[in-house]
Amino acid sequence: MSAPVMTRDQAAAAVKAAVAERDAIQANLLELDSSFGKQLLAGAELTGTTKHRWDATSATLGTLWQVFEAYSAVVDQSAETAARHLGPRELAAISGLLAGRSVQLASGPAPLAGRDLADPGREDLTMATAVARMRGAFSAVTEVVSAAEHVWTEVAGRLDAVGAELARATPVAATLGDEALTGNLTAAQGKLARLRDTLNSDPLALWQPDGTVDTSGADRLAEQVTATASRADELARLRDEAHQRVAEVTTAAATARSAREDAVAARQQAAVKIAAEALPPPLPDMADLSGRLADLGALLADGRWTRLASELDLLERELATATAGFKAAERAVVAAMAKRDELRGLLGAYKAKAARLGGAEDSGLAQHYDQARDLLWTAPCDLAAAEAAVAAYQQAVLGVQP
Repeated sequence: MSAPVMTRDQAAAAVKAAVAERDAIQANLLELDSSFGKQLLAGAELTGTTKHRWDATSATLGTLWQVFEAYSAVVDQSAETAARHLGPRELAAISGLLAGRSVQLASGPAPLAGRDLADPGREDLTMATAVARMRGAFSAVTEVVSAAEHVWTEVAGRLDAVGAELARATPVAATLGDEALTGNLTAAQGKLARLRDTLNSDPLALWQPDGTVDTSGADRLAEQVTATASRADELARLRDEAHQRVAEVTTAAATARSAREDAVAARQQAAVKIAAEALPPPLPDMADLSGRLADLGALLADGRWTRLASELDLLERELATATAGFKAAERAVVAAMAKRDELRGLLGAYKAKAARLGGAEDSGLAQHYDQARDLLWTAPCDLAAAEAAVAAYQQAVLGVQP
């Protein structure tokens, strides 16, 4: 059944629309053909899932261009006909081209066992069918191309950053003589190479069913490399500052010894004047540091930076804690001595107050005063008992009626 013949206006409008549609399709196909994802897939030696999908997609893309070329030839033919005088013959031709089965595809003969006797080895499509077929093929191709491009975009930057950090940290680690550190970096290089190989040859292996990219491998590698590189930087800083840090720890040890000596001397002096209950407990002896400090020099000379770092950190913490404890003990001793002097001054002040109130001859007040004074001027002084006695005297004085 032949297509209804169009009027001149209908034919002109239909040809114009067909040309516009063809130009839009052509622009999209050219953009697809030159896209980053398509160029990478077409130029790579693919494996695995990506090879399987691209083989099928590449065939679909080839068929898509075949259909487009046949379809575009019909559009060109209709445009050339419309450019002439539109008589009945031209209108009939345009109507047949745009509405009939005018798009001829060389499909090739079917297998002999299933071939029809009249099979011409080609397929005739209408323009609308050809466009629908191209639309479906275009969607299938762009799905694969876009997925691959998305994977490259998401993963390549991460791997480049890891590679740059490895390139920076590897020579640093090589100067440290730390086998564990260099081993970790070598293992990271191997993981990076495997991830790059996957990205270049089978990117769709990283494409998730939910339309996201599996970046977990790259992210874990980045974390490992960052940690290892940070450790290398830390050890390199230690190496560069090793002599200074050893000197600082040696100074810290001397400071701790001096703080202990001051605290011990203060306690010995106070113990003559203040009862032991009001003083901090006897200070512990410091462990012999000379051996550990000598070990630092040996570690430095041998370039054992990891062990040196651990020992320096431990010594710094221990010495800081010990020094703080010794200084606190000395302050407690000084505070106890100051407390005795404060109580003596308070007792004298309240004695003067009692005299002003007329209580100088009060035997009860005198008894309280003598008790407090005896405690405060007895060596060693029972500070807690003396404080209670001074408080009792205060209360007694405050109870005197002028």
